[in-house]
Amino acid sequence: MPVKDKSTRNERRRPGEIRDAIVNVLSRRPSGASIAEIQDAVHGLIGSAAPSSVRSYLRLNSNSLFRRHDRGVYTIRETAETYGQKARKQPSFRSFRFGGTTLFEGDCLEWLRQQRENSIHAVVTDPPYGLVEYAPAQQEKLRNGKGGIWRIPPAFDGAKRSPLPRFTVLSRDEVEELARFFFEWGRTSLPVLVPGANVVVASNPLLSYIVSGALARAGLERRGEIVRLVMTMRGGDRPKHAHEEFPGVSVMPRSMWEPWIVFRKPIEGRVQDNLRKWKTGGFRRPSGDRPFGDVIPSSPTHKSERALAPHPSLKPQAFLRMLIRGVLPLGEGIVFDPFAGSGSTLAAAEAIGYKSVGIEKDSRYFNLATAAIPKLAAFRNEPWKKS
Repeated sequence: MPVKDKSTRNERRRPGEIRDAIVNVLSRRPSGASIAEIQDAVHGLIGSAAPSSVRSYLRLNSNSLFRRHDRGVYTIRETAETYGQKARKQPSFRSFRFGGTTLFEGDCLEWLRQQRENSIHAVVTDPPYGLVEYAPAQQEKLRNGKGGIWRIPPAFDGAKRSPLPRFTVLSRDEVEELARFFFEWGRTSLPVLVPGANVVVASNPLLSYIVSGALARAGLERRGEIVRLVMTMRGGDRPKHAHEEFPGVSVMPRSMWEPWIVFRKPIEGRVQDNLRKWKTGGFRRPSGDRPFGDVIPSSPTHKSERALAPHPSLKPQAFLRMLIRGVLPLGEGIVFDPFAGSGSTLAAAEAIGYKSVGIEKDSRYFNLATAAIPKLAAFRNEPWKKS
């Protein structure tokens, strides 16, 4: 059964969604926009919307909320702040700043809808792969050490392994919700990204095709995958409760890599034109004679680093810094992490000298990140290289 994205689900649209999208578009265009431009921008924000609905709302409100000028150009009569007070209060976001990094607490979709067009130059993020594992009920089970979707591995050779989400237990509805969420996230992100902005998203072999398909339908351009070459504890197990009966069987392959899918907002003109105007459109080379590669050797995050930021999905700074350095081809711009977690992506950007901004919905992880970002940014020891 094919997964339906938001463009085919107008019947589920929340009340006032088209109205709010039009106001969002015109609030960011004080000089106005034509009906065709408004329709394209609304489509970029919320997916397919009937052109007749957009035209009707503009026409019916042209004497109150909007002003119609010559040649069918519309502007907004009220400021975004005034409209927000009348229609629905815009959410405010608690923030934390450190160096060139800003972290907000809140919902990433709500935050993105308030941002200027063409203001983010790259995205690097490790999102909730299945959404379910970071729901409050599942997080409580994780913190209590009692499973749920989280698998709590036993100690191995004296080492305590990190919990892993079991995505094989996701239902069909949960997988479809994953596709719908990343389609909406991609559509909402698109206007905020500059042309040529790289979008690099951590995933896993079980669900990467779902996330990748949703982002492609949202209008982003697929550019391949980056392989984090790392041995994990995922997979390789014998059949549960039948390991003695089938000792020579692995239910699924032991994972020895992690996919980070790579997308890009379509460029304007040629790559060199886009680089001159927007500073984006490619990857920064590690050196003059070596191109940026799509395989990055890595290690599991060392316990000394986890002690600074005890998050279940923490990635090592050594890997993140190599990746993040590459996403701004000229070393200029803002890196964005919409699912900031412990703030490790922001810390890596800070260590390199890039400006960054992130948002985290879970207040516990937001508080964790405010303490962890300065420590991770200063992290220099690499004890795993000694072992």
